[in-house]
Amino acid sequence: MREPNREKLNALVGKLVGDLGISLGGASILLGDRLGLYKAMADGAVITPSELAKKTGLHERYVREWLSSQAAGGYVTYDPASDQFSLTEEQAMALAQEDSPAYIPGAFELALGSLQAVPRLVEAFKTGAGMGWNEHHSDVFHGCEKFFRPGYAANLVSGWIPSLDGVKEKLESGAKVADVGCGKGASTVLMAQAFPKSQFFGFDYHGESIEAARESAKKAGVSGRVKFEVAKAKEFPGTGYDFVPVNWASVL
Repeated sequence: MREPNREKLNALVGKLVGDLGISLGGASILLGDRLGLYKAMADGAVITPSELAKKTGLHERYVREWLSSQAAGGYVTYDPASDQFSLTEEQAMALAQEDSPAYIPGAFELALGSLQAVPRLVEAFKTGAGMGWNEHHSDVFHGCEKFFRPGYAANLVSGWIPSLDGVKEKLESGAKVADVGCGKGASTVLMAQAFPKSQFFGFDYHGESIEAARESAKKAGVSGRVKFEVAKAKEFPGTGYDFVPVNWASVL
């Protein structure tokens, strides 16, 4: 066995331990999101573990441990004098407010869901076989939409489209749009709401995402001008499109 440089080894182990903490912290953030703990603290009022447990219908012991770990990570604010916890405005924007462009829990759901693919990837390294996007765990698709949707809402219509020469004017007057790689349809629906004279076609080769996109369009009241179909990026149907955005997520 080769003799390591002790300083370099300690530095490497320290980095790995830090990355381990980030990984475990991601699971804790996902718990806070799914259990409604962050949203229950979104108003910024100080609260005890007992009060938060009652407010969310959860067990106090688990809530206390969760709050303590969140405070240690800097995601929740702790007041030692009163033994109470709260969310600052910034923490609430990042962790509790789904319409905030800084809202981050979806990214952790996406990341942790991606880890479900490790067994499949082990085999892929041995065989050279690929893995389709559609083969990921459901958390990947849900987390992806949840993470990118706030960014779309904040930038797509107000900033990205106006920055493209002539595109906004064409959409306003009436265009035929193919949103390729639309996922659950967040970007497609937003465009349809903003540009009522245009027709939109969303394509993705993950069937469950397309089903969710259709439901989103129906809830938003734009299903008459939006059509979603399962199709690959190189094989989506139709011709004569005026605008073909491919995977808006790459803009973020």
